[in-house]
Amino acid sequence: MNEDIQFILDSAKESMDAAIKHLEKQFVNIRAGKASPAMLGSVMVDYYGSQTPLSQVANVNTPDGRTITVQPWEKNMLQEIERGIMFANLGFNPMNNGDTIIINVPPLTEERRRDLAKQAKAE
Repeated sequence: MNEDIQFILDSAKESMDAAIKHLEKQFVNIRAGKASPAMLGSVMVDYYGSQTPLSQVANVNTPDGRTITVQPWEKNMLQEIERGIMFANLGFNPMNNGDTIIINVPPLTEERRRDLAKQAKAE
């Protein structure tokens, strides 16, 4: 009987840990003012006919707290990456300078802060 109780406790702990990991992952996707490569984690790019995560076709960096740069491994992927970022509907406006894509993360307004709080509560 003691083994059954331990199994139930272990199972419950495992489920709770998974729920917390999922919540942390969702919180990372919430754009909270400071630029982070994780903000583009959901972006998919058409890479020679197949949908591929952005991180597998380019380097994503944050040179400062307000900017995200995307450096594709193949220069001909710039247009597809730009399209993928726009299609992801993250509220970003990518700028293509011919070599890299630069995304300026705008500062948060009070209204946007309230929306983020609601989004975090919903998660």
